[in-house]
Amino acid sequence: MMATAAAPPVQEKEYEDWSFLPLVHDILKCMDKDSQDVHQELAKLKSKIQDAREQISNMPGIDCSPVEQQQQLCTLREQVRTKNQLLHKYKGLCMFDVPKAS
Repeated sequence: MMATAAAPPVQEKEYEDWSFLPLVHDILKCMDKDSQDVHQELAKLKSKIQDAREQISNMPGIDCSPVEQQQQLCTLREQVRTKNQLLHKYKGLCMFDVPKAS
């Protein structure tokens, strides 16, 4: 697959903590107390894991194999190299020099 130059922006939340440790800690605390809250805490953990799976499946390029991703990366690097060469070439032509106002 070829990457497009203008990929649609990915909607991101401002900041989401993907640490599962606090939830696991809460579950263990509930189990220590023989609390009925264990099921609620387990549901929170399950929901957070499902959200993480959805985020991963929506990542751009996740449907490509590592080989395809590497090929895309090489192609994009070559495009950048070519554009940089053209930029330096056109800068050297002095066509963009603005005459100073006297």
